[in-house]
Amino acid sequence: MKKPIIKTSLMVAALAGSALFFAAKPSPPKNKTVKLADDSGLKLPAGFSALIVADNLGQARHLAVTSSGDIYVKLNRPKNGKGILMLHDKNGDGKADDITGFGTYGGTGMAIKNGYLYASSDENVYRYKLDNQQHVVDGVKPEEIVKGLLARHEHESKSVTLDNNGNIYVNVGAYSNSCQEKDRQRGSMGMKPCPILDSAGGIWQFKADKQNQTYGDGTRYATGLRNVVGLDWNQQDNQLFVMQHGRDQLHDIFPDLYTVQQSAVLPAECLYAIKKGDNAGWPYLYYDEFQKKKIMMPEYGGDGKKEA
Repeated sequence: MKKPIIKTSLMVAALAGSALFFAAKPSPPKNKTVKLADDSGLKLPAGFSALIVADNLGQARHLAVTSSGDIYVKLNRPKNGKGILMLHDKNGDGKADDITGFGTYGGTGMAIKNGYLYASSDENVYRYKLDNQQHVVDGVKPEEIVKGLLARHEHESKSVTLDNNGNIYVNVGAYSNSCQEKDRQRGSMGMKPCPILDSAGGIWQFKADKQNQTYGDGTRYATGLRNVVGLDWNQQDNQLFVMQHGRDQLHDIFPDLYTVQQSAVLPAECLYAIKKGDNAGWPYLYYDEFQKKKIMMPEYGGDGKKEA
């Protein structure tokens, strides 16, 4: 599955025609609202509007927003030599009228925690020191927190999030659809055990403040996740939540077991509340939201009905 790319326009969604937007002043009063002009062209539910904050930025992936409303944007590929953009609204109209860039690498992950901006390429994770205004102090020389993560041109994006105990969590996506002996080939069966899970197909935990970490310094926090682009640390539950991108091509690979329609809607793309040591089941099983069951993958002896 190819990377989903955020539309190059950045928009602020607003409830009842207004949105919290605090970029105009360093220390704004709480609950200050700014009236927004709905210029997005989007069809939205009643009571919502959307404002184009910035346009033509490049292929935006993840965002991080400071307490003052500035927006850091990670680009999939550098544009004009810059892989990270900082959007600042000078006059409080909701539009980014000051856009600066730094970082020469593309990637996905972007997060702010404890005075640092964290950003990822497809192989490494970096962090940048922030000043009191949450602006990057040195955009040229970031600290390299994690290096040498697997990137084989499929599910290579390294999404990141951080907990409250000094740890950073990094997705390492699997470079396979379903760990077949011959990837995406009709009728090819799955390898068991799946060797990909040794270094991919899961979430790895590292220290957020230690430089030059590699796989050996980290912990495989959770496994059996084909690819996770969306993940976050739930502050209320103090737990990791992830959204998995499931396998593809059930009908293409096993046409006698799955219809075209079934292949279009299965498997369910599940949201998981993850704890250390959890296994979400890829590539051996998937969740069928219609049968309300965990089903064995056809590459591992399943027939679309056999429970895992």
